[in-house]
Amino acid sequence: MFGINGPEFLLLLLIGILVIGPQRLPEYTQKLANLVREVRRMASGAREQIKEEVGIDIDEVDWKKYDPRQYDPRRIIKEALLDDDTKPVSPGAPSSGTASTAAAVSGAVAAGESSPESRIRPLLERLPDGVPAPFDTEAT
Repeated sequence: MFGINGPEFLLLLLIGILVIGPQRLPEYTQKLANLVREVRRMASGAREQIKEEVGIDIDEVDWKKYDPRQYDPRRIIKEALLDDDTKPVSPGAPSSGTASTAAAVSGAVAAGESSPESRIRPLLERLPDGVPAPFDTEAT
């Protein structure tokens, strides 16, 4: 709590009582009680508003599932690399499985292309010798 331990808090409380004095102490105690009451009311109002807008109760949420300490990057990468999911990410996106490769090869053969080089087209084209790579000054 703000880097203040127990003895320091008691010392601050004692100094506060001495500074405020016995005449104004009941007034400030009442202000503190009203402040605590108002904060509790605001917290419960926020809880109700979240429940209305989101449709779930905060007490029903499994907060352990969202704890960032449970994520192990090595495990996540290992699972992603060993995942054998062949469905595309979005409609029209190429999938990484053998079904898309087989479909591309069968489509190329059906079109009359027979050489292996013409069946699998590279995604990147190599620049001719002596041509500098494009450089975007705004991107750096």
